[in-house]
Amino acid sequence: MAGASSRRAHRAQQAQHAQRGSGSPAPSRAGRNLRAAIAVGVGLGIVLVAALLLWKPAFVVIATLAACLGGWELLGALRAGRIVPPTVPTMMGALALVPVAYLAGPQGLAVGYGLCVLAVLLWRALDGLAGAITDIAGGVFVLSYVPLLAALSSLMLLPEDGPQRVLVFLITTVASDVGGYAVGVLVGRHPLAPSISPKKSWEGLAGSVVTCAVAGTLSVVLLLDGRWWAGALLGLAVAAAATVGDLAESTLKRDLGIKDMGSLLPGHGGVMDRLDSLLVAVPVSWALLSWLVPA
Repeated sequence: MAGASSRRAHRAQQAQHAQRGSGSPAPSRAGRNLRAAIAVGVGLGIVLVAALLLWKPAFVVIATLAACLGGWELLGALRAGRIVPPTVPTMMGALALVPVAYLAGPQGLAVGYGLCVLAVLLWRALDGLAGAITDIAGGVFVLSYVPLLAALSSLMLLPEDGPQRVLVFLITTVASDVGGYAVGVLVGRHPLAPSISPKKSWEGLAGSVVTCAVAGTLSVVLLLDGRWWAGALLGLAVAAAATVGDLAESTLKRDLGIKDMGSLLPGHGGVMDRLDSLLVAVPVSWALLSWLVPA
């Protein structure tokens, strides 16, 4: 075991030296290719804002694509842990739930989700009993974690000021990631959850809370004509939800023995590595905006 660990460490060191020698940008202190991460983040932001402001259904298409890609990555990660949910009904749910929520509202989403869960159960049951409970639970987990939560963004989009509501949610959640990352890299000293995510710090969490509160206040006042304290409360709640989402995915990856959910987004990892905080922040933002800033 010690010899294998030593060989792995030696290979990692060689790869690091090769990367530096090739002239490719070294990762930042927080472990990211910062230049690529910023370019991808800005590009995705421009696409999302354009979709929201120009044609609401375009955002539904983008959210559906994200749910499908994220669901596919999560299925692959579970298979690495020897959990094999049925692919067809799970991916059909990822494809259907976001547009169903937009077209049929909360009741349609509830019915659609129930039918997807039933399809996963029946599909896997027909494949034999060995390991069926684990595989069915995995399929329901993927449906619940990715397309169901992503579909709540469609519900947020339904009111007349829906695009502004989704923008508030996106701005506030992104502020959590950016604030936590910047403060954590600059002054982070005290680990927040070292056994789950060693690079996260209490200082970074404080940065997330402050930037979320500021972003929530400004976006709610300027985009929704809401009260400042409603935006501040939204920011605090989103900071907590985004942090929980990030740590939850880190726990899942550690348990499955993987570093990233995928490699589609340079500087970020996989689609799920960007959706982790957004997915958990969606229900919080939808509920609080519906309550504090009624349409």
